Amino acid sequence: MADKLPKKVYEQELFRLQAELVTLQEWVKATGARVVVVFEGRDAAGKGGAIKRVTQYLNPRVARIAALPAPTERERSQWYFQRYIAHLPAAGEIVLFDRSWYNRAGVERVMGFCTQDEYHRFLHQCPIFERMLVEDGIILLKYWFSVSDREQERRFRARRDDPMRRWKLSPMDLESVTRWEDYSRAKDEMFVHTDIPEAHWNVVESEDKKRARLNMIAHLLSAVPYVEQPARKIPFPKRPSPAGYVRPPRDEQHYVPDHAATLRKRDAQEK
Repeated sequence: MADKLPKKVYEQELFRLQAELVTLQEWVKATGARVVVVFEGRDAAGKGGAIKRVTQYLNPRVARIAALPAPTERERSQWYFQRYIAHLPAAGEIVLFDRSWYNRAGVERVMGFCTQDEYHRFLHQCPIFERMLVEDGIILLKYWFSVSDREQERRFRARRDDPMRRWKLSPMDLESVTRWEDYSRAKDEMFVHTDIPEAHWNVVESEDKKRARLNMIAHLLSAVPYVEQPARKIPFPKRPSPAGYVRPPRDEQHYVPDHAATLRKRDAQEK
């Protein structure tokens, strides 16, 4: 594995790439483009962190995250892709799928949550579905975050030992440790059927999360034909003259206590 990036180098390049993402966002708004980005990969492979950095400075009305919960009984009776279609972008929108329709080829396949017929139907229909999206003008990008079994286990143990992140460690995560090869086979078969010319799988090596974030964002920017839009002028309104408003006395309202003011005193006591 390559040496880890110095923190300063990482932060500077991340900020530069995030600024480019804002430029891309403005192009999407101006042109009415529709962008779908699919994030898939092993548990603890770094998908969530990458999504967080992608969206950090973007307008949530333009770039939104679709992280669907388990399907309801009604949704289970629908065509499999139906509930995902409802989350596809309209003109001028970017949708990032934090896991997607590929649940069927991964966790559902490995854990037995779907039948063999449902699984094989998915492998047949998924390329057709994605070609339809691309033919209709949607820009579709698919990223697979790849992490080794040792690094995945290290991250799981770190979650277990950190009270602030323990909630991120689910029973399904722990089950994936014992089913590593099953997930590997499922991923390989999924790639065979769904790595199509119209929507290739882009593999992100994510042993180093920081490198993975930079590499993924840089690739996304290179894959979308955006151009910088002219900066729109925003005239600032002139504040009107006072018209006799008098603010009510402060003691008539309930203010939040100044907790921040106690920090200096606490710091002085600890010293």
